[in-house]
Amino acid sequence: MLSKVLKLNYLVATPAFLGAALLVSSSAYAAESQAGADALLNTASAASTTLQIDATAPIAAAPTAEASVTETTAAEVAPVAETPVAEVAPAEPLQIAQAAPVAASAETSVASLDEIVQYGNEVSTTQAQVTSISQLSDVQPTDWAFQALQSLVERYGCIAGYPDGTYRGQRALTRFEFAAGLNACLDRISELIASSTADLATKEDLATLRRLQDEFQAELSTLRGRVDALESRTSELEANQFSTTTKLNGEVIFAAAVPIDYDDEEFDDQANAGYRVRLNFDTSFTGEDLLRTRLQARDFSSYDSLQAGLGDLNWSFGSGTEGEDNDIVLNQLFYQFPLGDRLTVLLGANATSDSDYVTSTISPFDSSGSGSLTNFGAPRQYALVTGGTGLGLFFELSENLSLDLSYAADEAEDSESGAGLFNGDGSFMGQLTFLSDFVDLGLMYANTYLGEGFGFLNADRPEVANVYGAQVNFKFGDFELGGGVAYAPIRAINRGDYDVWSYQGTLAIRDLGGRGNLLGILAGAPLYAGGFGDGTFGTLSDVRNQDTPFAVEGFYRFRLNSNIAITPGIVWLTNPGNDDDNSDSIAGVVRTTFTF
Repeated sequence: MLSKVLKLNYLVATPAFLGAALLVSSSAYAAESQAGADALLNTASAASTTLQIDATAPIAAAPTAEASVTETTAAEVAPVAETPVAEVAPAEPLQIAQAAPVAASAETSVASLDEIVQYGNEVSTTQAQVTSISQLSDVQPTDWAFQALQSLVERYGCIAGYPDGTYRGQRALTRFEFAAGLNACLDRISELIASSTADLATKEDLATLRRLQDEFQAELSTLRGRVDALESRTSELEANQFSTTTKLNGEVIFAAAVPIDYDDEEFDDQANAGYRVRLNFDTSFTGEDLLRTRLQARDFSSYDSLQAGLGDLNWSFGSGTEGEDNDIVLNQLFYQFPLGDRLTVLLGANATSDSDYVTSTISPFDSSGSGSLTNFGAPRQYALVTGGTGLGLFFELSENLSLDLSYAADEAEDSESGAGLFNGDGSFMGQLTFLSDFVDLGLMYANTYLGEGFGFLNADRPEVANVYGAQVNFKFGDFELGGGVAYAPIRAINRGDYDVWSYQGTLAIRDLGGRGNLLGILAGAPLYAGGFGDGTFGTLSDVRNQDTPFAVEGFYRFRLNSNIAITPGIVWLTNPGNDDDNSDSIAGVVRTTFTF
């Protein structure tokens, strides 16, 4: 590009002019090939022309030995006489004269070769590369070539200064210096172009891509059709979805039970079958809270021959000994949300169970759908605590330790005397819960009032109990061993005091025979009452049977897939009804659980 503008045999100019010229030539070079740049350096015209530069400041050029250059050919170099450059006024263009070509000498000019070597040594020893225009102390923003020099220094990095921090812009420029500076800038531009296009696709890459596209055209069309169908189905789902904040989780249980052995003079149990259906509508407004609304219907009665404590051996998914008539009820309604980083609040509105107010009951079998087959799988201390409407606070004391506090009222909806939120049946409860990979531990205390008593007396009387419970579970990989104890001194108001006890041991082996399977064995004493013989009650006509029962339950949960599990099990009970006059009872049951 520059070769078309400057045809130089002999040039005397300033480095400032070089900077401007290099900037013009660098911009043009970005659009041309490298071959054009090489031609620019090698082209030298024999014609004499005059180049005019409009300068804003006067530039003086004097004839010096440094400014004299001879015209060369490929074969030889011959010296030429210097041509002085006349000084011009600032307002007029600078005339740079060019000497007429001379005949090439038959011998190479040694003086010119020495001058080339001398120039190369001068550049390498006296000039230093700069990275910012501010490093050149004698270049000012008011200089006419300031922007050109700034671009060459800071953008291309191909201009050098002198060791003393100057550029010497008014100094005369030789053709050697001009060619060297231009070549440095062209080399830098070549590097920039190469680096910016290194990752671009080549013609060969595009050809390969086009060939692959043609080869797999059928598959691409099929995939495009599937994507279009998926987008259509997604749009339809979004338009007809139930809710953007609520998810439906369901559980269906089919069960069948058979009495194997019992005291037929006292009981008359028969084989039966039934079901339970639960639909949980789980809603979250923030992603961290939970509003649960549960609908339930069930009809599967338990056996009279397995009665002990407070229904401790009723089927955990059943409807007690009375059964239910397929009624759909609001089984659970609560809202749980975090308050700060370490506090979680639970507001129970309806039918909230006692164990909902603790972080964990610790027992590995406390699940009516996937845990034990009877209520005995849940630690019995919680059976002495009321559920219902209440408030739960869960304080996270550390990563493993939490403090759970709650109050729940079982007659909160009743506004009559002796009922309501604080004047009817209710419980205050606190539990310290420790959970880790090796051991889980729970220590609980509750104070419970029941207007009609807990059920250990033949007559209904108001009773108050202080309930103490401890539960532990050690985990050794898939093998877990634990147990717990419950103790409750109970006062029958205006009647007397007695004690209630229960204890149990648990053994769980997870993933036995397959992932998701569970072998469970638990044994112990369901709730039983004692301490009536101290004379407080006078005669024991008010007291139900107080013989200590003992129960053993074993079950194996076999998971067919992630949604279906079958759990057969067997239950053995001594002293049914807390009466040692009754012979032992044995029953078997099969539970099939569907989750969705």
